[in-house]
Amino acid sequence: GIVSLISLAVLSYERYCTMTGMTEADTTNYRKTWTGIVLSWMYSLVWTAPPLFGWSSYGPEGPGTTCSVNWHSKDINNASYIICLFIFCLVIPFVIIVYSYGKLLCAIRQVSGISKGTGRTREQRVLIMVLVMVICFLLCWLPYATVALIATFGKPGLITPAASIIPSILAKSSTVYNPIIYVFLNKQVSKML
Repeated sequence: GIVSLISLAVLSYERYCTMTGMTEADTTNYRKTWTGIVLSWMYSLVWTAPPLFGWSSYGPEGPGTTCSVNWHSKDINNASYIICLFIFCLVIPFVIIVYSYGKLLCAIRQVSGISKGTGRTREQRVLIMVLVMVICFLLCWLPYATVALIATFGKPGLITPAASIIPSILAKSSTVYNPIIYVFLNKQVSKML
């Protein structure tokens, strides 16, 4: 799940850099692509390994069919890890996504002002893709983060195993939705299919 979140942030920033001309799109050089993938996995590993070394712990989630961070432990060790996960694996990637796509939309809007016809259509297409990606990001991850924070900081037993199933499934299935959104809303990709 964290790899998915970080990959979305890296993808949004890379797309912003490519579209605004900060870096050139080179379809023959995969070095930047591999660097983004490796950095996404390394960052994710940094934030998922601590429970293996004693900072929080992993355990059954919801009805006991999946494994996740131990959201229900109330000790400071666990609470500090949950706060760090929330900030570094949800808030920061979300800020990067919003910043990158916001700047990309501003750049497209400036170009659209110069060339009216195709620029306006492109702006609308990118705007729709950005809105869909951000809304899906929030729909997938915000309920899960909210349930985790309530389970960690709320009254014990407030989040029942049954209540945590849907947010968990939404968050874990986000890896399926993102490629579908990207393929169907990206004109360059859909032309290749």
